[in-house]
Amino acid sequence: MLIAVPACIFATYAVWNYRRAARLCTPLDAPKVIDSSKADARRFWGTYRSNLYFGLRTRSPKSLMLGLMWFSQFPHDGQLSIRHTCEQGDGLPKYGWLKHDGVKFGVQEIVDQDFILTTDFAKRFGGKHGGDWTARITGRKREGGNPNQVVSLIFYTTHENSLPMEPKIHKRTLTVLHGESPELGKFSIHFPRPSKNVKLSNFLATHTPNVHSVKDIVMQSLQYVKLGKKKQLIGLSGFVGKHDENNNELPTNLYAQQWTLELPFEMEIVFESESFATRADMLEGEVFTDTLNKYKEAFDAKFEEKFPLKAKGFDHSQKGFAQAAFSNMLGGIGYFYGSSRVVSRYLKEPVDYWEAPLYTAVPSRPFFPRGFLWDEGFHQLLISHWDTSISTDIIGHWLDLMNAEGWIPREQILGDEARTKVPAEFITQHNENANPPTLILPIKAMIDKGVLDRDYLSKIYPRLKTWFSWFNNTQTGSLPSTYRWHGRDGKSDRELNPKTLTSGLDDYPRASHPSEIERHVDLRCWMAFAAGLMADIAEAVGQNSDPYKQTSAYLSDVKLLDKYHWSVRQQMYSDFGNHTKFVKLVHRSTQPGGPTRMVRIVTSRTGPTSRFVNSFGYVSLFPFLLQILKPDSPRLETILKGLRDPDKLWTDYGLRSLSRTDPLYMKYNTEHDGPYWRGSIWININFLSVRALHFYGNTPGPYRSFAKEIYGELRRNLIGNIYRQYVTSGFVWEQYDDGTGRGKGTHPFTGWSSLVVLMMAEQY
Repeated sequence: MLIAVPACIFATYAVWNYRRAARLCTPLDAPKVIDSSKADARRFWGTYRSNLYFGLRTRSPKSLMLGLMWFSQFPHDGQLSIRHTCEQGDGLPKYGWLKHDGVKFGVQEIVDQDFILTTDFAKRFGGKHGGDWTARITGRKREGGNPNQVVSLIFYTTHENSLPMEPKIHKRTLTVLHGESPELGKFSIHFPRPSKNVKLSNFLATHTPNVHSVKDIVMQSLQYVKLGKKKQLIGLSGFVGKHDENNNELPTNLYAQQWTLELPFEMEIVFESESFATRADMLEGEVFTDTLNKYKEAFDAKFEEKFPLKAKGFDHSQKGFAQAAFSNMLGGIGYFYGSSRVVSRYLKEPVDYWEAPLYTAVPSRPFFPRGFLWDEGFHQLLISHWDTSISTDIIGHWLDLMNAEGWIPREQILGDEARTKVPAEFITQHNENANPPTLILPIKAMIDKGVLDRDYLSKIYPRLKTWFSWFNNTQTGSLPSTYRWHGRDGKSDRELNPKTLTSGLDDYPRASHPSEIERHVDLRCWMAFAAGLMADIAEAVGQNSDPYKQTSAYLSDVKLLDKYHWSVRQQMYSDFGNHTKFVKLVHRSTQPGGPTRMVRIVTSRTGPTSRFVNSFGYVSLFPFLLQILKPDSPRLETILKGLRDPDKLWTDYGLRSLSRTDPLYMKYNTEHDGPYWRGSIWININFLSVRALHFYGNTPGPYRSFAKEIYGELRRNLIGNIYRQYVTSGFVWEQYDDGTGRGKGTHPFTGWSSLVVLMMAEQY
């Protein structure tokens, strides 16, 4: 009997552990926000392959994939360089969408060393499968480039399900492909011959094991082709059979057409859906040109309506910049399908989340071509101002990724193509690690504008309710009304200050020694903001809003906020934890005479103590950024003076992320990890600052005029610098140097840096 009791306890514990583990990969038991059967057919096709310079796919789990590659036949360095995926290493002087409406058309310009490509696409709606579309690629000489350059364009198609297609070949030219699939019905892809300057035509028909191997397969299939007696060019090999390890022939699932052309040139690819039975003519040539021009005119008119920049005094060049920044966000929207790699404390090894779709904008096509939860809320502040239906669709896809616990993986690496961009050690995500719930920002903005109907709010409410509860179950601090970001590494001796990736602010200084007593002021403010929004939605859908109103009032209570986060000594809002500022990185050997490695040491005798983390920077601003402070709060005046101080956050280019007086200002976090959120100017937090200044500058209170004055200065500085850097470098950047204003980090970065458009239009 005595033996049976422990056995029973162990069995019960094992069952409980199993159930907790199972919840990790179990979708939330609530109606989905997105009903794929009711999806807008106008958005079925799109430039949803965010990682390519130019690629199209459908919003279906297994899609027909199309993409463009190109290369110079006479490269300057003699090395064949095929452009395909967006790569900073390609060194292109400039590329990006100039106009894109997110639905039916886009115009992109790509500047290469010797020439400039323009990629246009436009749709024509009809039938049951998303209608027709045409892509046009034009090339022209670039000033200062080789005027005799010859360019090869390769347009390919493959299908994730190895869909059989029937090609028609005529004189080494792929003229048309016929195919059929459940999501597309019957279709044809036409490759009309360019009207002039064709030097060579070649095709490829072969097998690829997966989509992300297409470029490798194409490169393996290139060969020299004689052109006359003396010249030879590089071309595709035609039919190339592939066999498996048992010498069985593999099915042909990759088709490509190569046109080798002298400058200038123009080529088109025409997709036609057989269910579109009423078309009068093919969408090519003048018909395509007329259609594209109509779309461009409509875009210009809508852009001025939504973002009245002319009325704000901006000139033609500045408006073109704004359209490009905005269009690159819309043109970067991708569609992904797959499963995240996840783990919990109840599992020894990572497992796969359920397979699911994600329709989302991305921060950066070359470096971050996938969904990020922290970024997406900022993206939708801009997109929702243009097209509410796109935003509600994207937000719904994100909320449908919520599991039974209420957790959403913060980085969505879905499908093989997305995983090729991420080192293996960063793919797995832990279910106790959060990310700022920024989706609440556009939801609140759309509610305030009155553009979200009760039906949509009723769909998202159960998921937002569960998400809010998850934060309160997993991210609370050791004291009532306090919160802390989980996921910091308290055992590492390699980091000057252990990163807080879950906060979105990565290496921003937190308590030097992570512990359970930490209190993070930014997370508290996110939760206060979220509670207020939950009260609004509950009321709108006829649910009891009292608990959320009480929570909002509790978390917004300035006395409690000050008790846990106001540093009287430094006069700032601060984190709290086990902390010392006396740390540094030094080289140490693990054994006498052995190799050294960089480790962190504490240089004070007392070591860390329980105290405020007095690092003035973005985190200190959150009660102001999310407008938790009342307009008459004396704390508001203190914050305004601090952010306007050039020795702290103020620069001629925007607010730096960390005060120049902080010990960790611009310090490396490890031997190789340079400063990230330790001084550079980031546009998402600057946008929240401008928005908050606009609010306090237009709300009665003793600091109204001061806030309005700073608002005007900061807005001008940000717009002026981002525009100048775009003109000089050709790109919008991830971050900007606080000393020179120069763009830094990945580029183009037309995620939250595109919020400059809202600042220009003063739409908050």
